Amino acid sequence: MKIYTKTGDRGTTSLVGGQRISKCCDRIESYGTIDELNSQLGLLVTYCTSQHDRDVLLSVQHRLFVVGGYLATDNSTTEVPASLLLPAETVSELEHEIDLLSDIVPPLRAFILPGGSRPAAQCNVCRTVCRRAERCIISLTESGATVDENILSFVNRLSDYLFLLSRKLNIDNKTEDIIWKEK
Repeated sequence: MKIYTKTGDRGTTSLVGGQRISKCCDRIESYGTIDELNSQLGLLVTYCTSQHDRDVLLSVQHRLFVVGGYLATDNSTTEVPASLLLPAETVSELEHEIDLLSDIVPPLRAFILPGGSRPAAQCNVCRTVCRRAERCIISLTESGATVDENILSFVNRLSDYLFLLSRKLNIDNKTEDIIWKEK
């Protein structure tokens, strides 16, 4: 099988179910940004020394693959396969990880700048791409598409998780958070 099909040479692509749409529509922007986030997370994993952190991030990557498939399905014309639905416990599992990280990092007493250690900086890149993905998905819903609430909640919680993970990664790397100083 060849990787190129030439069917997208004129600016359209196929959704799950075969429907052809423009490559610059809200739906493509949504799952394309999820794909970008997944790639950034793949890079983040290479910087993590904790097996637990790597395992959680790998689980998140698998979930994001499901989210991308869901978003690539126009559920107004095509039935979403069960394999592209996030299990209900997905959000609570991420909330559990957020609670664990909240117990590790010191309380936030000031705004902090993204950065510190290289892993924390990469984690913040992931966090901001996650927020952009969330905005794209919301834009998709505002254009009339229906998106499963678990997806919206998962992506929202994921950015919170990544914020706390970035702070934990600074701790792991014996690097202080960078406190924002008003000039």
